[in-house]
Amino acid sequence: MHRMGSDYLACRIIDITVDNYFNVVEEFGEQIEAAEETLLTNPDKNALQDVHSIKKETMHLRRHVWPVREIIDEMNKRDSTLIKAETQAYFRDVYDRIFEIMDLIETTREMVSGLLDIYLSSMSNRTNEIMKVLTLVSTIFIPMTFIVGLYGMNFEYMPALKQQWGYPAVLTLMLVIALGMVLYFRRKKWI
Repeated sequence: MHRMGSDYLACRIIDITVDNYFNVVEEFGEQIEAAEETLLTNPDKNALQDVHSIKKETMHLRRHVWPVREIIDEMNKRDSTLIKAETQAYFRDVYDRIFEIMDLIETTREMVSGLLDIYLSSMSNRTNEIMKVLTLVSTIFIPMTFIVGLYGMNFEYMPALKQQWGYPAVLTLMLVIALGMVLYFRRKKWI
């Protein structure tokens, strides 16, 4: 280190900083994997907040890495008396590693966007399942509601109104209709 000079020392310090960026991006990857598992098994608002937190931290890291890339780029372009020719190669290597970090950060951002898509898709699927159940239940009860409404009218001459078996017959008819619809829905594999 003493033999190479202060320009090499500066390059090593920047290189160590860049290596630490790799560790941070790797940590983001682990957080993304955990968030993905949570989103696939139990998508809730806490999981969504975790994804937004990762996205925010990724943007924060990107804002820190970008200026370092610009500084190294400027150092490589200029012919400075402070940086020796043999140290320029080390600076170019650090510059390439910064580009790797930027690519990893962009990949991480895309993965976070994918997590948001997974969340939205999971919530949409959950909503669709709820709507499906509600639709099937209401479809089963619509004919029964019609029959009850029809027999609830105040007409004197209705079929089986004054018969002793009229009430059980209407209940049996409504039960048969409901069971028939459930069997039909099962045959169609809707439930």
